[in-house]
Amino acid sequence: MSNEFLSEGVKIAKLPSDYGSTGFKMFKGSFLNNVEVAYETWGTLSINHDNVILLFTGLSPSSHAASSESNKSSGWWEYMIGPGKSIDTNKYFVICISSLGSCFGSTSPASINKETGLVYGLDFPELSIEDIAKAGHSALQTLGIDHVHTVIGPSMGGMTALAYALLYPNNLSNLIVVSTAARALPFTISIRSLQRELIRSDPLWNNGLYTKDSAPINGMKLARKLGLMSYRAANEWRERFNRARIPKSENKKMFGIEFEVENYLEHNAKKFVSMFDPNCYLYLSRAMDLFDVAEHGGTVNAGLAKIHTKKNLIIGVESDILFPIDQQQELADGFSKAKKNYTFERLRSIQGHDSFLVDEKRFSKVIYDFFND
Repeated sequence: MSNEFLSEGVKIAKLPSDYGSTGFKMFKGSFLNNVEVAYETWGTLSINHDNVILLFTGLSPSSHAASSESNKSSGWWEYMIGPGKSIDTNKYFVICISSLGSCFGSTSPASINKETGLVYGLDFPELSIEDIAKAGHSALQTLGIDHVHTVIGPSMGGMTALAYALLYPNNLSNLIVVSTAARALPFTISIRSLQRELIRSDPLWNNGLYTKDSAPINGMKLARKLGLMSYRAANEWRERFNRARIPKSENKKMFGIEFEVENYLEHNAKKFVSMFDPNCYLYLSRAMDLFDVAEHGGTVNAGLAKIHTKKNLIIGVESDILFPIDQQQELADGFSKAKKNYTFERLRSIQGHDSFLVDEKRFSKVIYDFFND
């Protein structure tokens, strides 16, 4: 476990070895030993364990989705989770998982390999979205939880939620996927490929053997800036910044930052670099590219037909360029052909892929309606 980015209130599940093996078997066939999964919880687990909501995150967030008594700082989905909110913790026991492979407490490339005493780095086995889903399921089992009321995931977390429903079709009742897809498209693969190249081309990356004091900061900053450009929509950039410029007194370098939008990218990239591990970014990014529902049935539709949930909610945003609305339509079409009970919500948010983080009015309503239908 890496404690560098661990926040207050995080709990750790130590996963048992898979039956008949000495470790955690990965989707691609490798084994990982001494696996730990970080998570946070809200609400109270019912006597029958029938009120569990399992939440998977996007690539960069931790398990801190909302504030709690043990950590009062706001979480990344603060407006959504809590007493009386759309995900009502007066009714439900919510558990948010830090993804296997992330740097927020779960075993990852940033963790110490207990067999060698060294940081895993690139010795960490190839990571799949299915591994993240399996780790979440195994963490629940350590808590005595075998069945989940609803699995929810936005972005990469939506892929993980789909993987969970495919791997454990009899262990969940409902599914909510937000701004996600059955598989990555060439456009998003190319963006993430370039992000990884920017990190690896930084001399300080050193084939993954960097240290805290000599990390590939410039590569990470550039990768994050490219990501930020794809997380939001062009119209929102125009409405937010237009061509506003920073004060001339702050622009003292030739080719330095001159526009407010440049300043925004620089500030957010610096913030991200201080809270995320480069190798973890590489592994999680690649896992998103590799995920494909078709691997679970031959085609996307055949894979989706294997999901046995009672209710399904698919949410997409018309301005999302990273996970275009057509990809949520593909999920809806697959559920329709398999005669599943589903609702597809096309939201007209202008904030692009990040809309689920900031468009409280639209997203709160559709998720509230799902739980109170």
